Amino acid sequence: MRAVLSALGIGIGVAAMVAVLAIPASGAQALHDKLAALGTNLLVAGPGKTMFDKEAKLPDTAVPMAKRIAPVTAASATGKTGKTVRRNDKIDAGETSGLTVNAARPDLLDVLGGKAREGTFLTAANSGFPAVVLGSIAAQRLGIDHIDPKHPPQVWIGDQWFTVAGILSPMPLAPEVERSVLVGWDAAVKYLGFDGHPSAVYLRAPESDVDSVRSVLGQTLSPQAPNEVEVRRPSEALAAQKLTSSTYDALFLGLGGVALLVGGVGVANTMVISVLERRREIGLRRALGATKRQIRGQFLTESVLLSGLGGLCGVIVGVVVTASYALSQGWPAVLPLGTLLGGVGVAALVGAIAGAYPAMRAAKLPPTQALA
Repeated sequence: MRAVLSALGIGIGVAAMVAVLAIPASGAQALHDKLAALGTNLLVAGPGKTMFDKEAKLPDTAVPMAKRIAPVTAASATGKTGKTVRRNDKIDAGETSGLTVNAARPDLLDVLGGKAREGTFLTAANSGFPAVVLGSIAAQRLGIDHIDPKHPPQVWIGDQWFTVAGILSPMPLAPEVERSVLVGWDAAVKYLGFDGHPSAVYLRAPESDVDSVRSVLGQTLSPQAPNEVEVRRPSEALAAQKLTSSTYDALFLGLGGVALLVGGVGVANTMVISVLERRREIGLRRALGATKRQIRGQFLTESVLLSGLGGLCGVIVGVVVTASYALSQGWPAVLPLGTLLGGVGVAALVGAIAGAYPAMRAAKLPPTQALA
């Protein structure tokens, strides 16, 4: 039991280290796959601040001007209407649920690379009428999870009802759209008093030309005040979030190292007690001709074997934890071979260090003293 508990300490440390190294690798692969699917060539331009610290406005011709940039392959926009959305007309007007009502054009979904989870997106047929499409978070907060074509749900915007035509799937590159209720551009002008100025311009360009497009986008959209245009690349924000989380990974890796150190102390303690309890065995072997080197090798081998088995069990536990967590997050389970082999190797090394002193102590016991 003492040996099992000592190996358990090693196993816990190795399991923690394997999980801490493998889970971020799984998250990084999931991020890579997500960015590969969504595309890292999306740019978003929005109004910045004027010299008087007021919010600037993009010109109503911002989208066609953006399309004039040679490498740009597609462009669309959304515009803030300033209206609020409620589930019905009985809810207080100040209850916005953190949602915004934006005007949008039918080509927005293609530019963002999104898709409709329920119903359809805005089309040329319905974008001029009081119809809306809900972002994934907006639908959740409004309590609308599906659309019955015969009896579609409605929401209250401004002072009239709008019919929900569709619900969007999550779009990590455009979180502001996830929290939006999208109204057709013409309908927003007609029913909500929208002024036609976009609040965000989305555009795509070939990966190799993104930086060059980014450098001229401000001057193109607002030639008179290019400094009042803010341009960002959403994929960089996702990568930055992943980089921030690596700080916690280093902390957990350190905790795993501490657990491994404690396990090594336990192995050393077990081997010291083993030498004291097996003095007669040591004396008998020495009397029968065993050398100091053989005695030392016996106890060192036992220590390495004990730690190695604990490390192997820790690797298995780490693999199970990593696979389970990755599965719960919808990530691919990435298990670096170097991490798995390193876990067993580090455990064996700790065992060798922990067993060195007890092994030397056992080898120094004189046969007569050991048999006394």
